[in-house]
Amino acid sequence: MQIATWNVNSVRTRLEQVLDWLRSHPEVDVLCLQETKAPDDKFPIAAFNDLGYQVYIYGQKSYNGVAIVAKQQMDEIANGFGAILGDGFSANNPDLDFDDQKRVISGVSNGVRIVNLYVPNGSAPGSEKYDYKLQWLAKLNNYLKKLIEQDGGIDAAQILVCGDLNVAIADIDIYDPSDRAKHIMSTDLERETLQAAVLNLGFQDAFRKFTPDAGHFSWWDYRGGSFRRNHGWRIDYHLLSPKLYEQAIACTIDIEPRRLEKPSDHTPVVVELQLA
Repeated sequence: MQIATWNVNSVRTRLEQVLDWLRSHPEVDVLCLQETKAPDDKFPIAAFNDLGYQVYIYGQKSYNGVAIVAKQQMDEIANGFGAILGDGFSANNPDLDFDDQKRVISGVSNGVRIVNLYVPNGSAPGSEKYDYKLQWLAKLNNYLKKLIEQDGGIDAAQILVCGDLNVAIADIDIYDPSDRAKHIMSTDLERETLQAAVLNLGFQDAFRKFTPDAGHFSWWDYRGGSFRRNHGWRIDYHLLSPKLYEQAIACTIDIEPRRLEKPSDHTPVVVELQLA
């Protein structure tokens, strides 16, 4: 089973690129998209249906938005934190704000719970948006704990967390980490909060299982010839529960879409699982 994640930076702007990529990668069973920037009634569902894919969407106008494109019908689709956390997201609860931005969608395919995330960027360390990012990650921790509980514990769980995490987990994931502690997406507090929210629960980085060396990135700024110079960051991940981590047989970054004219600033990351 192959699962891909890709921040497309507007699904309507990049539609033909995404469709062409699916045509050239028929082995991909599930494609998780982030930053779709389309309300549900404007998402180009028919274009994916015409290729034989099911589409599950959770979007909003101009900003954010996540979607899952799958060859087979998925089960247990859950949009937002509230779909899993339930009563904690009542109308009178301020936590409802975390679902005002459409950033979380999950569903089950072949027994694997796929959690597709678009983590807030955070703008700048110490800003209001930075604080929101940290609180959002804390809420993600509650969400994942609930899923793990439903699956009978972390050792039994088959959960894959993927998407644009807007955090470089380690220095090796940044082309030049010399001043990373002052840079959004790599401050100590962001890393520590992501570690506590996800990795400390038992999830592991699939890409580093197969590629321990530096120089591999999934996002390059549009400015300054970053892609040409390979001045990138790895902020798009597949984080696997222990059972799935053992079943992972490959994880690769496909840089070819980043070479296209007017591409997304991110590129697809694909994990392959050999399910028992």
